[in-house]
Amino acid sequence: MRTLTDISVGERFARALAAKDRDVLTGLLADPIDFQALTPGRYWRATSPAVAVDDIIFRVWFGPNDTIEELRSVTCGQVADRERVTYRLGVRRAGVGYVVEQHAYFNSDGERIDWIRLVCSGYRPEGLDG
Repeated sequence: MRTLTDISVGERFARALAAKDRDVLTGLLADPIDFQALTPGRYWRATSPAVAVDDIIFRVWFGPNDTIEELRSVTCGQVADRERVTYRLGVRRAGVGYVVEQHAYFNSDGERIDWIRLVCSGYRPEGLDG
């Protein structure tokens, strides 16, 4: 059985997001954080963990009425000195099922992320994700 220390920062980020665990997700981001993201309709930027998590991730992307039903996949790796994580989520919004995939490149000290660039697929209809 893997322990928390065996799980990469990227996987911890994906699991905390999928669990909508604000405290863990905020704790994974350094303060200040250089957070930038691109979703289908908007470019996002934050310099504090609270703004990134509370105002962007859990207020707009996955709001209080959205249910993240499952973390369907997560893969982690590195590109030279930069870490990466890709995760796919099953999400229910207004009673409709969607799949959402996000891909992020980030820098961390092994415990906290201080620089991250994230791109999102947007909410895609369930069942069309091959």
